[in-house]
Amino acid sequence: MLRDLLRLWSPSVEPVPSLRQSGALPYTVIDGRVVFLLVTSRRTGRWIFPKGSIIAGMTPWDSAAKEAMEEAGVTGQIGSEPIGSYQNSDKGALVDIDVYPLRVDVQHETWDEMDQRLRHWVLLAEARRLLADRTLVEIAETLHRRLTMRLFIQ
Repeated sequence: MLRDLLRLWSPSVEPVPSLRQSGALPYTVIDGRVVFLLVTSRRTGRWIFPKGSIIAGMTPWDSAAKEAMEEAGVTGQIGSEPIGSYQNSDKGALVDIDVYPLRVDVQHETWDEMDQRLRHWVLLAEARRLLADRTLVEIAETLHRRLTMRLFIQ
């Protein structure tokens, strides 16, 4: 009986449903320097990495590569292991986003969302200034560190 009364007075907290998305961190190396490609969010105009829902029948990394083409107009070689992850909210739902490194081979002149977004190549220092989300900065720093270690060792 006491349990029943307590249930009435302290409703249980339901966990917030979580959605999964995948994103790409497009990069290339120019003259031994790692550069990243950022895009603007359609909703807020803030600088972000391309991201979106995981498409049924596709791996998360292939979905991320597709988003990079749609949102930033780039194609290349996508890694199958996420470089990091972050959380975002979308219409009240919590979204977990895994970010995969995408070494850019081709930057296309036209792409699906070219009239809806800006794209901008940046060095790490500028990425730190432009990315409003600290976790995105940390993901860029992680990839930069890994790539520069490889460049240094070669």
